[in-house]
Amino acid sequence: MTRTRRPLTRTDLAPLARAALGPGRTLTGVERLRGGTKKGVYRLTLDDDSTAVAYVWSADEDYWDQPDPDPRDVFSHGTGLGLFTAAHERLAASGVRTPRLMYADATHTHLPADAAVVEDMTGGSLEDALARDPREAPRLMDRMAELLATLHSHTGPRFGKVAVVDQGGSSHGVSCERRITDGALRCLAEAARREPRAAAVRRELEATIHALAAEVRPRDRQTLIHGELGPDHVLLTSDGQPALIDIEGLMYFDVEHEHVFLRLRFGPRYDALRTPGLDEARLRLYRLSMHLGLVSGPLTLIDGDFPHPERMRDIAEHNLQQALSLLKSAS
Repeated sequence: MTRTRRPLTRTDLAPLARAALGPGRTLTGVERLRGGTKKGVYRLTLDDDSTAVAYVWSADEDYWDQPDPDPRDVFSHGTGLGLFTAAHERLAASGVRTPRLMYADATHTHLPADAAVVEDMTGGSLEDALARDPREAPRLMDRMAELLATLHSHTGPRFGKVAVVDQGGSSHGVSCERRITDGALRCLAEAARREPRAAAVRRELEATIHALAAEVRPRDRQTLIHGELGPDHVLLTSDGQPALIDIEGLMYFDVEHEHVFLRLRFGPRYDALRTPGLDEARLRLYRLSMHLGLVSGPLTLIDGDFPHPERMRDIAEHNLQQALSLLKSAS
């Protein structure tokens, strides 16, 4: 049976807004922002025309319908107030801009869900800014490169989610490359169940994954990375400075994992973010793994009631073609 999901209303969010922003202002408008699949993101407008953004973590806001995730799995379902606040604290300590946290509530006092309120970034997304004014792109990409340099200058003692490692915990698995390899094989199995073209080349892809993994040499450095960093996960301040959002997946991991995703999402503009010294063997393995994940993930999502299935199908199709292309080049 398809779940009936109801966006939160002004009445629903008024108690949270009052607790976060004070009783002297009245909530006059609520808009659920498009894009979130793991949490609800709502712009709150008050009677003095100021705005803020509410994050709401609940089953009704999460289209993935996943069981309770194990945070010791570095790539487990990255959602929840605990992951968010740990990531926010780590970024703030690292000097990396993210929307200022104004209020967090895990008591369900104001909503029957975990919630937080953050500042509303008024400069829009980096993705929109790059499309709107290409002449500004070099300046914006330089600023993005500076933010990345700051982020990636920080390391952790072990690989894993920040919320786990910063509390002294450790993740399942023996290394970043082994976790990527195991994840790639699982994603391939999921993709093959849903897509006949993936099923037809499953054995060849499995062999390629193992061959690429065998080329990776051990390493003991884990870098602070976002994990899914595209221009849609960067907002701009009023003076054009970038700030990271969707930070719950913040982790200590191989920096190559970040760069594979950056290259995919920034396309021709990635050259401004490229850094020397990346491990080519890791890049090859992680690139194939990422494409397989971006086949299985979207196809899994549209098994449910995600409201924009065509966008997910397009993502899955593009990444299937990329995976098949990598398979052909490795032959």
